[in-house]
Amino acid sequence: MAARAYWQGQIRLALVSIPVEIYSATKSGAQIAFHQIHEPSGKRIKYEKVAPGVGAVEPDEIVKGYEVEKGEYVLLEQDEIDAVKLESKKTLELTQFVDADEIDVLYYEKPYFVVPADDLAEEAFIVLREALRRSRKVGLGQLAMRGREYVVSLKPCGRGMVLETLRYADEVNKAQGYFRDIPDSEPDPELLGLAQSLIEKKVTKFDPKGFHDRYVDALKDLIERKKKAKGKKIIEDKDDGRNARGSNVVDLMAALKKSLEKGGSAPAKKPAAKAAPAKPAAKKAPAKKRA
Repeated sequence: MAARAYWQGQIRLALVSIPVEIYSATKSGAQIAFHQIHEPSGKRIKYEKVAPGVGAVEPDEIVKGYEVEKGEYVLLEQDEIDAVKLESKKTLELTQFVDADEIDVLYYEKPYFVVPADDLAEEAFIVLREALRRSRKVGLGQLAMRGREYVVSLKPCGRGMVLETLRYADEVNKAQGYFRDIPDSEPDPELLGLAQSLIEKKVTKFDPKGFHDRYVDALKDLIERKKKAKGKKIIEDKDDGRNARGSNVVDLMAALKKSLEKGGSAPAKKPAAKAAPAKPAAKKAPAKKRA
């Protein structure tokens, strides 16, 4: 495997240990990075680290500090920080198993692919993968990686498994503070039906390739046109949709109906199957005359 393993160790389930390797399941998108340039000279801007009243400072004079009060810091040397880093035990012990829908989506942070470390680990790996799949459970445990301890989940993914780091409870904001002003009321049945019909019309299988970063594409196009224009300013007036929310009250019923009509009529319900017409009774053959 060409990629370098992010972590190597073992998954432990009771007395069973499975050597595994994990790899990052995501990668950075093709983002456009800008630099700050001094326009008159065309030179890139550089930054110096300075202390107020002192001026520029040398890198070996810089330490980390934690602000305990305004303007007052506890200074820490890097070796002091390194001394409290958790040693990676190279073991993920699965201590709990829960239903996947019990974990709120807000807690999921970053996914990693999990694969058996060698041929000898494959059998136990497959047994654990299928046990999780058939029980429809997610394994939970804590794992130390690169000086930090993570809560992680483990679940099947195709032939392998996916490990996802989870946020701790104090890293997630409570939703109630944001949702409390939303009324707890039932929607109008007819409006709800129209909205459901609109959703049903757009139901499809998830295909991530169907989405791309249009902003990045537009920036790339702008850069190419700017190169050809030899520095000439390029600005296009576009309707940014800001006037879409006018002062008039939106007729939700009309908007939903129009949305359904725009892409075709709402999916019609299948008519009930008609009963097959009864076959005409067979005609009786005339009785033969007796001699």
